[in-house]
Amino acid sequence: MSSTDAHGSGAPISDVPVLQEPRDGVPEPVTTTAQLGAAIAALSRGTGPVAVDAERASGYRYSQRAYLVQLRRAGAGTVLIDPIELPDLHEVGEALGDAEWILHAANQDLPCLAEVGLHPPVLFDTELAGRLLGDNRVALGTMVEQHLGVRLEKGYSAADWSTRPLPHDWLVYAALDVELLAALRQALAAELASAGKTEWAQQEFEAERIAPAPAPREDPWRRTSGMHLLRSRRQLAAVRSLWYARDRYAAERDVAPGRLLPDSAIIAAARANPRRPADLAALPVFGGPRQRRQTARWYAALVEARELPDSELPQIIGGSGDAVPPASRWRDRSPEAASRLARCRAVIVGLAERYRVLGQNLLASDVVRQLAWQPPQPPTEEAVRAELARLGARPWQIDLTSAALAEALR
Repeated sequence: MSSTDAHGSGAPISDVPVLQEPRDGVPEPVTTTAQLGAAIAALSRGTGPVAVDAERASGYRYSQRAYLVQLRRAGAGTVLIDPIELPDLHEVGEALGDAEWILHAANQDLPCLAEVGLHPPVLFDTELAGRLLGDNRVALGTMVEQHLGVRLEKGYSAADWSTRPLPHDWLVYAALDVELLAALRQALAAELASAGKTEWAQQEFEAERIAPAPAPREDPWRRTSGMHLLRSRRQLAAVRSLWYARDRYAAERDVAPGRLLPDSAIIAAARANPRRPADLAALPVFGGPRQRRQTARWYAALVEARELPDSELPQIIGGSGDAVPPASRWRDRSPEAASRLARCRAVIVGLAERYRVLGQNLLASDVVRQLAWQPPQPPTEEAVRAELARLGARPWQIDLTSAALAEALR
């Protein structure tokens, strides 16, 4: 029995055509101002929306900068730009005028595009459109296959894009990322219109386009994997000190922190509390040749934590404070709030099924938690609408959820 397309088309997977290279070839990356001028002229002569993508080196580099920018526009073809050689691309944006930009998972790429001077005047996010249509699988390759009946040759999304020169196969991958975005956008726009969701999508795209950069995370060291193994505030201080020492060193070398010292080693050192540099070097990971050269750095961080007065030790996050706690602790902290949260979540699940949209996109889970933890009093529909707006919900989300959530909160 032949396997079939997982998206319900019924066509055998082997029959789905595979696009292995861009139809008009793979351009060499633009690296000089003369080449950039020619690319800008071509893009300005093009017509219609422009497909845009960027490649970063997440997992390899400390920064989240773009190491390749891809653009494709009808009449101009595909342009690959090296933003390391050409870090100011604002003239590219100016040449595109008020054309719509098509991105996939735009929230991932907009910050690094902004760093090189690229800001979309109008946005269409194909991943977000898929979520609003109820697609559970929204990777670009999956959506192209589902909505266009074509498979993309993929495989280098997790590559180290800071590599120079970039291998030809990587450039093929990068060019394919924008090859079919315009066609995918056209198909998704038609489906959104048919489902009556065009206005929803426009509100979501605009909110994503103008969203400010996220504020720095408070106490980012608390996200160190393995924190549940710690038992004292002194151990927390050791993790904090090691985390910041690693972060400074990673920023200095522009290397992903986990490549310099894994979280597991930080937790192990905090638990072991080594009294001498030799004791630290005896721990797994710290005894390797690369880590031995940094023993003084890591041990100094542990000494700094050990010498802190008790009044400066970090608190163990527990059952006190006014902030919204993790949902897993609600039943102990406030059974009434836990009950409200369960009812509100049920409302979102039911409405998401009714309107065929992913629940997280119908209303962000953080918004639901904040509303349930401290609802307006009394929880009338008008009060709930105002609170949802304050928490950042879009008008279409408020219209669909406010009445049912007000009832759940009562």
